[in-house]
Amino acid sequence: MNITSFKELVEYVQGLEDKVKLAVICAHDENTLESIVHARKDGLIEPLLVGKEDAIKDILKSMGEKPDDYTIINKEDDEDCIVTAINLVNENKASAIMKGKIETGQMMKGILKKEHGLIGDNILSLIGFYETDKYHKLFAVSDMGLNTYPDVEKKKKILENAVKLIKCFGVEKPKVAVLAAIEKENPKMPETVDGAQLKKWNEEGKIEGCIVEGPISFDLATSKEAAEIKGYESEVAGDADLLLVPDITSGNILVKCLTGIAGAKTAGLVVGAKVPIVLTSRSAEPSDKYYSIALAALAGSML
Repeated sequence: MNITSFKELVEYVQGLEDKVKLAVICAHDENTLESIVHARKDGLIEPLLVGKEDAIKDILKSMGEKPDDYTIINKEDDEDCIVTAINLVNENKASAIMKGKIETGQMMKGILKKEHGLIGDNILSLIGFYETDKYHKLFAVSDMGLNTYPDVEKKKKILENAVKLIKCFGVEKPKVAVLAAIEKENPKMPETVDGAQLKKWNEEGKIEGCIVEGPISFDLATSKEAAEIKGYESEVAGDADLLLVPDITSGNILVKCLTGIAGAKTAGLVVGAKVPIVLTSRSAEPSDKYYSIALAALAGSML
């Protein structure tokens, strides 16, 4: 199994015998339920809808769905929705979580509470996957949404979170590009120092199961032609599976260029918790939500 496109991701998840149970927090939202209904009909997930039962039923009926075909857990209060979804995970009744009609900060605050048992010694990080006709396979970017200015130790954890997920795609040894503007270590550019350190840790066996190159520029990480022209030799050059960005600002700019200008398809997850978390905006493109649900199903079945 080697998944190189979102089409292949969907087909693989459809073939899973046991459907991943996805707990939706505050599911009383039309945009959220639209993507859930689509994913359920396509055989990607078994949704557990936590929220205002009457509102959920009304929305499902307006979509031509039968509410009795869905598991609905009535909770009127947002905090109760959060705790209920977390309990479903801790009771092994759900393998993934999705945000519905609730503020991201409020939901994440509940998930991050140590007494809820979803977070160990790890950190949470956001990873996005992208598909464009300009590149020969799916590739990932992290972290462009949660960790603002991570130090090298946090970058190591972000990298390891991402590598675990990329391996679910059948990539035995993911190729990691630690992005910077230049390929040489420069003390005045901290991201180049971090890139060199992460590469060293990889060579020393302190980061396992992947090939780390850094510091490396975006063009060399994604274009074999650019690497050949510049005489740059690396297993990662032109074939990166993961682009590890220096900080949230550069990551945010990169992924918005990918989706906004380059028209890349995308899916995203928060990883590092006990289960994967779908955190797409309610205003996100329907395809982004759909592919993110498929990604959560893959991760929930394998991690």
